[in-house]
Amino acid sequence: MRPTAFALVVILPLITSVIGTPTSTPPSINVKIPLSKRASKLVNDQGVVSASALQNELARTRSGLESKVARGFSAFQRNTGSAHPSDTRNLANSTDLNNRKRATGADPLTDDQDGSLWQGAISVGTPPVHFTGSSDLFLPGQNCGTTCRGHTIFNTAASSSAVNQNSRASLAFGDGSTVNADIFKDTVTVAGLKATSQTVGAATQYSPGFEIDEFPPDGLMGMAFQEISVFQAAPVFQTLVAQGVVTAPEFGVKLATTGSELFLGGVDTALFQGDLTTNPVTQVGFWQIDLQSVNVNDKAAVSDLSAVVDTGTTLIVGDPDNVAAFYAAIPGSKDASETVGPGFFTVPCDDIPSVSLTFAGKAFTLSPDTFNLGLVSLGSNDCVGGVSASDLGNFWVTGDVFLQNVYTSFDVGNTQVGFATLT
Repeated sequence: MRPTAFALVVILPLITSVIGTPTSTPPSINVKIPLSKRASKLVNDQGVVSASALQNELARTRSGLESKVARGFSAFQRNTGSAHPSDTRNLANSTDLNNRKRATGADPLTDDQDGSLWQGAISVGTPPVHFTGSSDLFLPGQNCGTTCRGHTIFNTAASSSAVNQNSRASLAFGDGSTVNADIFKDTVTVAGLKATSQTVGAATQYSPGFEIDEFPPDGLMGMAFQEISVFQAAPVFQTLVAQGVVTAPEFGVKLATTGSELFLGGVDTALFQGDLTTNPVTQVGFWQIDLQSVNVNDKAAVSDLSAVVDTGTTLIVGDPDNVAAFYAAIPGSKDASETVGPGFFTVPCDDIPSVSLTFAGKAFTLSPDTFNLGLVSLGSNDCVGGVSASDLGNFWVTGDVFLQNVYTSFDVGNTQVGFATLT
């Protein structure tokens, strides 16, 4: 079975799934979806950052985030009739339109793009075909053409459970290309948990960024809220919740070098210690919560922020003014816009600061290995910091630089995000 990429939110790509009609086998309880992480291509064996790879990652991260955020804002306004509160560039112009046994499932995830893409395994159709696989789920369809070559195809004609909805949708991505998809309903299975009549896009065109050499998984599955669905449909996990399939309306994620996992229907208590520090979602759509402060050596450098929690983003990304203020609190830090790329900063390699993020009164510390992206050059005293700047709006995005240090709970039922210390 090949792994499949999955997105936790539109600003966060990651999830595994299986599509096809249900079988007589009941879903397993406490099934886990493991995730694995391959060696980073951003840094060589000597700990030096690849300038081109880092610039490409920065460009991909920035353009991808801008595209995903813009797409999410647009879908939110279309689906709710109101502009998203964090869409500061468009908000001023917006107009208000006013007894069955349940289960949990865990799926292993693979990091197949150096910390920016975590994936797990899926199958689709009746009989099932195995895939490596936003709030929306799409897979390469049989009419996709050369851009889908090398991927496993979601052949709707071969699936007896696929139902054509006679509609199409288009999703824009960071490279400026689009994915066009025909909309179907089919049965999606994730780690043995089945969502029936789930909306799925059968792509008729993939952007270059989704071709097999650049994107090993077959498709994407979003884990955000329906409010930002381009398909205007419930995401897979929300369907599992609505159909009473999962034990609890919650999923947990661990992203690390080893032992990474997606857990559906609750949290895997063996992977963290103590209690979860919970944070209410401030605006349903993205997994957006209050970020109390970003700290340097236990002192707040910037505070009173909003953050979108996004497993599909490698870096921590903030607005330019606050990111500059954050690095100003680090002695010896430098603006690396001219040497590394716009939005990047460096810190002294021999004095990596203690960086932490405070949520709901608790500070969660980033390990030096996750904050320090690597040497600028061989013999340099400067290392690239994992917090970068981009003008996305009035919020930060906490990606894998932060999330690899914590266990994360996404609680759909209580619309909250929880963090805990890893075991």
